[in-house]
Amino acid sequence: MTKIIEVNNVSKSFGKNENINHVLNGASMSVDQGEFVSLMGASGSGKSTLLYLIGGLDRDFQGNISVCGNDIGSMKDKKLSDLRLKNMGFVFQFYNLVMNLNVTDNILLPQTINGKKKADLKKDLDEILEITGLTEKRKAMPNTLSGGQQQRVAIARAVIGNPSIILADEPTGNLDAASTKEIMDLFQRLNKEKGMTILQVTHSEQCAEYGTRIVRIEDGKTVG
Repeated sequence: MTKIIEVNNVSKSFGKNENINHVLNGASMSVDQGEFVSLMGASGSGKSTLLYLIGGLDRDFQGNISVCGNDIGSMKDKKLSDLRLKNMGFVFQFYNLVMNLNVTDNILLPQTINGKKKADLKKDLDEILEITGLTEKRKAMPNTLSGGQQQRVAIARAVIGNPSIILADEPTGNLDAASTKEIMDLFQRLNKEKGMTILQVTHSEQCAEYGTRIVRIEDGKTVG
């Protein structure tokens, strides 16, 4: 199997001198292409920090992180931006939708900002609306949607460009049990049907079980 994410001996600290907080301390893990990995740990264990480092959203760390064969720590900003746009989809606990744009325009926003025409994205849009169960909501505004529906819009936005990897940070943290099941079923479908590699941070054992493997962070290191 191709290793699509490789983390080797990564350390990350916040603060200085006597106020320094070592969040990660020699963490190492890898994710094979097509895996659905759940990253777990106690609150403050560094699981979200590690996800952000893998996504290149924070590059102040020690060690090595490789994503799709690219060394995140040494990449130029433009190349890293291109890597994120083409190969990574991000889903966060808070949906981060643009409230004055409808569902379709929210989903297409990253691609249109990158210069793609809406007409050229119609086939991909129709497919992802069907997969996420949002076909009938394509013209709806975010404030008319439930939390679960808003998160599905955020997921559709993350995957419209067919990224190799979805990085999800507590994607069900604000949802009720029914909506949580819908979102996790959707991730499982994207993993199985579209072959997308998924790395999710979660505190929920139930959500973690949707993955093919669980990795835990303890004392700044990864286990499993």
